[in-house]
Amino acid sequence: MDGRDLVRAVKDLGSERGRRAWRAAWRHRRSDAVGLPRRGAERARVPGLLTGTETRPGGGVLRFARSELLVRVMVGGAVFWGWDGAGPTPSYAVVGEGPEPDPRAVLEPDTGGGWRVVSERVTVAVSRHGAVEVRTPGGTVLRREAPPRWWEPVDPRMGGARWLQRSEVPADARFFGLGGRAAGPRLRDGAYRLWNTDPKGGFGPGTDPLYLTMPVQMVVADAGTHLVFHDNAWDGRVVLREGEEGAGSGADRPGASELRMEGGPLRCWVLVGTPARVMQGWSGLTGAAAVPPEWALGYQHARWGFGSAEEVRRVVAGYASRGLALSAVHLDIDHYDGHRVFTVDAERFPDLPGLARELGELGVRLVSIVDPAVKVGDGVHVSGRAVGARGAFVRDARGEEVRGEVWPGECAYPDFTDPAVRAWWGGLYEERLAQGFAGFWHDMNEPVSFAPFGDNTLPRSARHALDGAGGDHREGHNVYALGMARAGWEGLVRL
Repeated sequence: MDGRDLVRAVKDLGSERGRRAWRAAWRHRRSDAVGLPRRGAERARVPGLLTGTETRPGGGVLRFARSELLVRVMVGGAVFWGWDGAGPTPSYAVVGEGPEPDPRAVLEPDTGGGWRVVSERVTVAVSRHGAVEVRTPGGTVLRREAPPRWWEPVDPRMGGARWLQRSEVPADARFFGLGGRAAGPRLRDGAYRLWNTDPKGGFGPGTDPLYLTMPVQMVVADAGTHLVFHDNAWDGRVVLREGEEGAGSGADRPGASELRMEGGPLRCWVLVGTPARVMQGWSGLTGAAAVPPEWALGYQHARWGFGSAEEVRRVVAGYASRGLALSAVHLDIDHYDGHRVFTVDAERFPDLPGLARELGELGVRLVSIVDPAVKVGDGVHVSGRAVGARGAFVRDARGEEVRGEVWPGECAYPDFTDPAVRAWWGGLYEERLAQGFAGFWHDMNEPVSFAPFGDNTLPRSARHALDGAGGDHREGHNVYALGMARAGWEGLVRL
């Protein structure tokens, strides 16, 4: 918490919302103090020396003194590897069970006591110490991952391992990816956090992190392009350093990537080839994007402060009078009744379906904001508490609903990692469709709880279903918005 945060926090105390935010922040801190295990002493570990191998479809298992590594080349050329028994599934990223292993890929001895998996499009070489190299069929190294390191609590009841993975790429390689960043498409030298965040007070160039973070790198070099995806939703940090090509007789300095994750599996997918082939492979692995309706690709108007239906009409008429194209108008939370999701302020928007029809005749659609935070005590909250045996909302380690402070006031948060909750939430969009909305804008689903300090999200000890696996917010945070998107999409398909 820097000085500016402190000044804002003190000013906020003068408002009722500010006082509620302070109370919510302290509740979250107390929840974490009770619900998160104290890790205590930790023990560092590396794989150790290679002790044996076992051939399997698409590759095989390499056993080391203190770990094991599964390497598998898939049909289409995608490569998967996972340490400590990690497999491709379960995953919030990969479609179904993932692609089938390539029966033509062969595990065979390599130089220096290591082994390699050879396939048509890529070779994966593993040293006797656990370093992994991704090579072209001609032998050029695209990426070299050093043996990973883990830090495990001495007492296994205190949680899983943190881990570190260091990598090298060619000197001329350039980094792209890691989700939505305020750094431009090409990622410059620096540290990037993997923790979806709604920045307080806006953002500018270099602000990190932002709303969408993903452990995906696309690395472009003369020798070839590769995409690497560490399939892990936990909090983490990536440090990148571009390489430098030596001039004259000078040696090249390779580029470097360092990934630190606070938990979760150490598993990785790699795709190699031209940029187009890499992106095609990525789409096949994670699923192709839905094709949007044509109007969604047109000009949009969104702003805070549409105070009434007449204000919407005035803005649309302004576009028409100036000969400007307009496809959609987005209504923010000011069209809600008391900022409560799935409601309408009947005084300011007395006939929203009629307004939607009127604009539709002009070729303009209405888009509704949808926030996940549900005001405690309203109709949606009461409905959600009847879902399943424990209700629809995220709970803390003691079984109590987690409460936060958002626009409507004190709010609860649906657990979108629970299939039953997704089904319930998706059904609520029936009300939005009846109001005439043609599209939906999901917001505040990092998720956000206003707080004068910290990450302004849920306590890290908050519990999530994680589709039957169970876990806390350290693992559920970065897939919360994904679950909300899935709930809305599946609900709208049904409706």
